[in-house]
Amino acid sequence: MLSSVQRRAIRLATHFVAPYRWQALGALLALIVTAGITLSMGQGIRLLVDKGFMTQSAHLLNQSIGLFMLLVLALSVGTFVRFYLVSWIGERVVADIRRQVFNHLIDLHPGFYENNRSSEIQSRLTADTTLLQSVIGSSLSLFLRNSLMVIGGIVLLFVTNPKLTSIVVVALPLVLAPILIFGRRVRGLSRESQDRIADVGSYVSEALGQIKTVQAYNHQQQDRQRFAQTVEQAFATARKRIAQRAWLITLVILLVLGAVGVMLWVGGMDVIAGRITGGELAAFVFYSLIVGSAFGTLSEVIGELQRAAGAAERIAELLQSQSLIVSPSQGVQALPERVAGNLQLDRLYFSYPSRPERYALEDLTLTIHAGETLALVGPSGAGKSTLFDLLLRFYDPQHGQILLEGLPISQLDPQDLRRCFALVSQNPALFFGTVEDNIRYGNPQATDAQVEAAARIAHAHEFILQMPQGYQTHLGDGGLGLSGGQRQRLAIARALLVDAPILLLDEATSALDAQSEHLIQQALPSLMSGRTTLVIAHRLATVQNADRIAVMDHGKLVAIGTHAELIASNPLYARLAALQFNGRE
Repeated sequence: MLSSVQRRAIRLATHFVAPYRWQALGALLALIVTAGITLSMGQGIRLLVDKGFMTQSAHLLNQSIGLFMLLVLALSVGTFVRFYLVSWIGERVVADIRRQVFNHLIDLHPGFYENNRSSEIQSRLTADTTLLQSVIGSSLSLFLRNSLMVIGGIVLLFVTNPKLTSIVVVALPLVLAPILIFGRRVRGLSRESQDRIADVGSYVSEALGQIKTVQAYNHQQQDRQRFAQTVEQAFATARKRIAQRAWLITLVILLVLGAVGVMLWVGGMDVIAGRITGGELAAFVFYSLIVGSAFGTLSEVIGELQRAAGAAERIAELLQSQSLIVSPSQGVQALPERVAGNLQLDRLYFSYPSRPERYALEDLTLTIHAGETLALVGPSGAGKSTLFDLLLRFYDPQHGQILLEGLPISQLDPQDLRRCFALVSQNPALFFGTVEDNIRYGNPQATDAQVEAAARIAHAHEFILQMPQGYQTHLGDGGLGLSGGQRQRLAIARALLVDAPILLLDEATSALDAQSEHLIQQALPSLMSGRTTLVIAHRLATVQNADRIAVMDHGKLVAIGTHAELIASNPLYARLAALQFNGRE
């Protein structure tokens, strides 16, 4: 009886193998032919012994050897076809799985990644799929081939000598029992082992991804100890799994070859008594060894299949994860090619899934007019960046709604919504690739001239030209090697190139030195021109130029007005402004 895990694994494999049914059929045919040829060799050995050696006839010997060589040639060709097709299917299917899993993951809402480590997901996408490739491209073929060998071998054993076969049949339940008992244990340990391997990969990714912080705090020794514990936990689980598989293989070999030994003794006595010929015994020994070795191989392969079932379950879990942010199934609204940029926030309440006990935004109502520049100010944790998350629909509010051009954004396709926004975050994301690739990230069709023009406006052109290959210079992981100000200016150039009607600036000048900030402040008017702009900023230069300033605290909108009005009327804003004037912000 198949477990639910095994059924899911079979369904997953079947789904991905189905498009290549003709290659799979060819591999199965080659597998059946090669198994049939291997089994027929037993009859060849019987003829060789009885007709060739025992008759001492050179002619009959030549015929027997000739037939044997033809079988060998056919077996070689069939093995080539089987190996090529099975390996091809394994590689092709795993490539498809990786692509589908990645395509699914990249559309999942950001909240999914609050509760799932990206490094563990990466392990599932690499280690687990590699295991599946090994199983589909090798182990599954071995399982089918050896299953045929066992079935065909037992049939031919009965045909050759029913008496001796009864010894093998008696031994079968003894062999199957440990396979079933230990196989169940191996399956559970295999899943646990894959989880521990994922923990190892996650820790490596996390520590090396933050290597500067690790070394700055001299945390290497603690990380070595924690990593050693993680590795040892993975080893301990693997050791249990290996022990179970070793017991399984040992018992199978002992029982199978023990039965073969008993059968040889009984058969040898029958040859001495003249009840069977030497050729029949040789054929029977051949089939017995085939059945025995096939059982031994099956016991090993079943362990691999159990591991694959665990890996398939982990991959299936990813594919079954549902995004909470999706296009509505019906009544989808469509935005015009270019929106004016009117936004309305209507009584928003929102708390993050990982922190449901408190609202990040509470009863927020605000109207932003097309072309307006609105500055958002307030202490850390006031909900400013959270508002950007909701505008981009990374999350949906628990209550209330956001309207763009009078349309609820929950009724829009997320991609249609997000094309209206350009985001420059406080810690801009840069990707492994060239400088040009990173600027062109939001607009792949942009020309070289447009890329350079955007870089010039963002005052990035000069430092880019000083890099070894200019715009073709490859950046390290996350823009490693660039200063904070350089990364920020590349992000601003990227936002310029997108040319979206609504601009979101999240502390866009916070990482800049005084000179770079001055240059950016000169560029911001042209960047904001004709666009609705929301600016999260503490710097007065940006705040004072805004049409309105919204003051937020603990997720609530506490005041709104111009700089002068708020200085006079709002104590929180006056205090923040005083800190900035005194150079302490």
